Amino acid sequence: MSRTILVTGGAGFIGSHLCQALIDRGDGVVCLDNFSTGDRANIAHLLDNKNFSVLVQDVAEPITVEVDEIYNLACPASPVHYQRDPVQTTRTCVLGAISVLELARKLGVPVLQASTSEIYGDPEVHPQIETYVGHVNPIGPRACYDEGKRCAETLFFDYHRQYDTKIKIARIFNTYGPNMAPDDGRVVSNFIVQALSGNPLTIHGTGSQTRSFCYVDDTVAALIALMDTPKGVTGPINIGNPEEHTVRGIAEMIVAAIASSSSLDLRPLPEDDPRRRRPDINLALTVLNWSPTISLNEGLARTIDYFRGEGAPARKDASAF
Repeated sequence: MSRTILVTGGAGFIGSHLCQALIDRGDGVVCLDNFSTGDRANIAHLLDNKNFSVLVQDVAEPITVEVDEIYNLACPASPVHYQRDPVQTTRTCVLGAISVLELARKLGVPVLQASTSEIYGDPEVHPQIETYVGHVNPIGPRACYDEGKRCAETLFFDYHRQYDTKIKIARIFNTYGPNMAPDDGRVVSNFIVQALSGNPLTIHGTGSQTRSFCYVDDTVAALIALMDTPKGVTGPINIGNPEEHTVRGIAEMIVAAIASSSSLDLRPLPEDDPRRRRPDINLALTVLNWSPTISLNEGLARTIDYFRGEGAPARKDASAF
C-alpha cells in the first residue's frame, strides 16, 4: 500500500538516500529542507518523479502537510556545520522536534527521530548500549548538537507518554557514502578529498581514537525497518556497524585504496572528542532483524568513486527550487 511520507532534512546526506529508497519502493515523498546544509543536487534527479515534492522550509516552523509517516532528519550533523551557528543548531534540534511531534500528534501518524551516537558523549561504557545514559559535557563546544539531540529524545518520549504519539528513535552511528559534502569535516569525506588531491590527511590527536563506520544504504535500510515495526516499538535503537577501527587505520586504508602520496598531518584533539565509539547492535538484530551487509572496503570504494565523479547519479539543474 502506497504511503505519503515526510522526510525533513531530505536533501541532506542520509536524507537524500532515504528519499530515494522510499520512492523506489513506491511511496510518495515530501522532502522538507531549508538547504542550510542540504544540497539541492542530492535530490535534483528526483524532481521529475510524480511521487516526489519539495517543501522549502525551516523544520522549526509549524508544518502543514498531510502525510502517513514522518522521518525527522533535519539538523546539521557534522561538527563543522553544527558549530558554525550553535544557537541555531540547538533551535533546530529542539523546536524541530516539537514541530514534527505536533504534526504527528495532529495527524495520528508515526514519527521517527534520527538521533545520534553523540548522545553518549565521550563514553565510559564500551561498546555503547541503549541503556547507557551517556557522558556528555553540557557546556562544551559540541553541546549544541549533543544536548540538542538528547533534549529531542526527551521530547519524543514525553509526547509518547503524554499524548500517546507513535514514536521511533534511531541512534545513528558514523555513516558514510555518496552525497557526503566534501567540506563537512567528517572523517571519511575529509580523508578521501585530501587523498585525491594529494594533500596531507588531517588527523586529530594520535589517530588512536576509534570509530565504527556504516555505509549509508545499510543505515537507510535500518531506518525503514524501524519505522515499519509495530507501534509498541519505540527504541531507542542503535544503528551502526559494530566493526571498530582507529581513525589512523581508516586514513591508511583510504590512502592505499586511492594509491595516494598523501602523508598524515597530526593536529591537536578537539575538546570533548570521543575516544572510542562502537555500537552494541543486539537490539537492532533482534527487533529489526537488521545488521550491516556492506563491508568497509566495498563502501569506501563506492564513496571514493563518488568523489572522483564516477559514482554520482546524473544530475540535472537544481536552480528551479
